[in-house]
Amino acid sequence: MSISPLETTAADTATQVTTPWVCIVWNDPINLMGYVTYVFMSYFGYSKSKADKLMMDVHTKGKAIVNQGSREEMERDVSAMHSYGLMSTLEKSTS
Repeated sequence: MSISPLETTAADTATQVTTPWVCIVWNDPINLMGYVTYVFMSYFGYSKSKADKLMMDVHTKGKAIVNQGSREEMERDVSAMHSYGLMSTLEKSTS
């Protein structure tokens, strides 16, 4: 008998734990650009220039990755964005 499948499963689990998740904010026709900048500055603590850049990505590209980390952290951030009225989702990082 071989124990290789068990070793592979353990390695896969370790990779899944360390793979970061991302919080994505999506463009919407409701929120003003200044408000989105304000949310990024007040919730994430970003500088005005970083918050403006992320807001412009949301506005021009339709979305922006605003934070990355563990799944639990990103679930918290998505929930916070919803409480501010912003459309937001989380997904596994592709990089």
